[in-house]
Amino acid sequence: MSYKIANAPCSWGVDDPKNPYLPPWKRVLKEAQLAGYKSIELGPYSYLPTDPVLLSDALNEHGLSIVAGTIFDDLVTESYFPNILELTKNICSLISKIPTAEKVAGMEYQPPYLVVIDFGNPERAKMAGQVKESPRLSKEDWARMIKNIKYVSKLAWEEYGVRPVIHPHAGGCIEFSDEIKMIANDISYDIAGFCLDTGHLYYSGMDPILSLNEYQDRLDYLHFKDVNKEVFDRVIPKKIDFFKACAEGVMCPIGTGAIDYPKVKQFLDNIKYQGWITIEQERDPRNVEGSLTDVTNSLKFLHSVGF
Repeated sequence: MSYKIANAPCSWGVDDPKNPYLPPWKRVLKEAQLAGYKSIELGPYSYLPTDPVLLSDALNEHGLSIVAGTIFDDLVTESYFPNILELTKNICSLISKIPTAEKVAGMEYQPPYLVVIDFGNPERAKMAGQVKESPRLSKEDWARMIKNIKYVSKLAWEEYGVRPVIHPHAGGCIEFSDEIKMIANDISYDIAGFCLDTGHLYYSGMDPILSLNEYQDRLDYLHFKDVNKEVFDRVIPKKIDFFKACAEGVMCPIGTGAIDYPKVKQFLDNIKYQGWITIEQERDPRNVEGSLTDVTNSLKFLHSVGF
């Protein structure tokens, strides 16, 4: 069984479009092509061109397509929700007009995807991975977040045909195993699927394969990361936020860290997973010189173990 594998701009340190150290977007597309990828995520909206003609031309020039766009923002605060709606419309409208990832036989919901991530609560962000100490949302805040995710998901699917997938993320308000279970109970699969991330699952105290198994019937899309165990063991006791940990190198090329990808491959084969996989290796953009080597080696390693 062969798998379709993409990458994402965060592997070049692109998470915040306002970061002054981001590499030029043309470099990211060029290096993704050089590394052997056929598809890439959109990254934070406004990093890649928002003109669909310009972006389509650039993607075609580099033999690339877009597999997903991402909402990575505060999904809890009611007064901020109009910004989320505008962002959803902008992302989905753009995606509907550009080259998108190849369809996969056997998948109920096809790319492109809208990856929905809550992130923006500073108290949660600085307690990433701290399952016991991390503050949890009140019932009222949780219910509001669920309402907001449902609204965004229906908007993306019904108006633009973009499949929403919920992504638990270290430092967000959907992170730990109990929160993922609550999401699965509160939002049905017909409204949104899951995009589980092996690295975030590990970072937040879960066994990636056990979690993938528990939610295998909801998996539309996957993210792969690997975790440098030595750095992980150093940063978790320091209780620093996730992106500071990434700047210290907690995420490493696939196959060099703590996650057993041959076992992940065997598991995905067993459940007959057919969807796209996107490799991510969050890093400080000031360390972008290592990106091409790392994204190349990650893809080569996955191919070497049968992906």
